[in-house]
Amino acid sequence: MKAYSLDLRRRAMAAIENDTMSHAEILEHFRVSATFIYLLKKRVKETGSVHTKPHGGGMPGKFTGKKLERIRTFVEKNPDATLQEILNHTGEKASIMAVSRALDRLGFRRKKSRYGHRSKIDRT
Repeated sequence: MKAYSLDLRRRAMAAIENDTMSHAEILEHFRVSATFIYLLKKRVKETGSVHTKPHGGGMPGKFTGKKLERIRTFVEKNPDATLQEILNHTGEKASIMAVSRALDRLGFRRKKSRYGHRSKIDRT
């Protein structure tokens, strides 16, 4: 879910502080939930700011630094290697998606090539 804009947060907080509208009018005017107003007031009280919280971070990538460079050199030497082969080469306990994301960070793209002959179903 995307955070409300800073402008909307400032305008809603100004309306709350000025007491120009009732609580229900603020909800209807800005089209926000009662929970948003409650949390906005709480945030301003605690921090003095209407800004959103910073991103929590998430899980760090499995392949960074030297491990990422090992993948780069392996793929440059073996451009037709599958994701599973690359994962086996690294010796890491990771998923195939982790390898795919690492290749994206390195700038490698999927290569599509035709195997075998073209079908001769076309009109003659």
